[in-house]
Amino acid sequence: MNQLGLPFSLDSKMLLDNFVGKKNQQILDFISQLSTQKAPSVVYVYGGKSSGRTHLLQGCAFAALKEKLEVTYIDFNQDLPDGVMDNLESLDWVCLDNVNCLNENQQQELFDLYNRSVQTQVKLIMSGDDLPTELNLLKDLKTRLSLATIFHLESLDDDSKKEVIQSKMKNRNIAIENKVYDYLFKYYSRNLTDLLKAIDCLDEASLQQKNNITIPLIKQVLSI
Repeated sequence: MNQLGLPFSLDSKMLLDNFVGKKNQQILDFISQLSTQKAPSVVYVYGGKSSGRTHLLQGCAFAALKEKLEVTYIDFNQDLPDGVMDNLESLDWVCLDNVNCLNENQQQELFDLYNRSVQTQVKLIMSGDDLPTELNLLKDLKTRLSLATIFHLESLDDDSKKEVIQSKMKNRNIAIENKVYDYLFKYYSRNLTDLLKAIDCLDEASLQQKNNITIPLIKQVLSI
């Protein structure tokens, strides 16, 4: 995979196959259709924190890799060198995460990439935290992004968040009782990112203590 020497690693658990949310099926179907098309395409997805933007874009990258295509994934929520988007239009898939974090130089680079991409077969998939018109970006770039096929990612309910965590735990052969999830949601956080980090800490503690993940362990590890 072409990562341009950048320090990015993909999470092997972030696949399109386990991307949850019934209302998100529309975008999954659309992305599936893109893989069979030879024309260029620009897609913009937006949603709040923990809506699954990174999961979706990394899932696209893995799907492209599975088809032996040239792909890159870049997260603009990190410090990046100038010129990071040079020549990306020559790839098959380009996944640009958190474009709401672009600095001024990067905004111009994305504008130029967008213009070059229409002459190629690249699939340009981008994410942000709001509609293009609401982002603090250059006017011309917002206009370009507004021309993309736009999808709003569904905010996950508690059951969907449980499904995400349970999928992660299943890969580790760990079962967690529903009352444990209920306790975390009530006393710790309903934010999926926070919950996943907490589960990782609890998993490590349970392995050290050779115990299951329980409410007493939550109280001990998370101080709640």
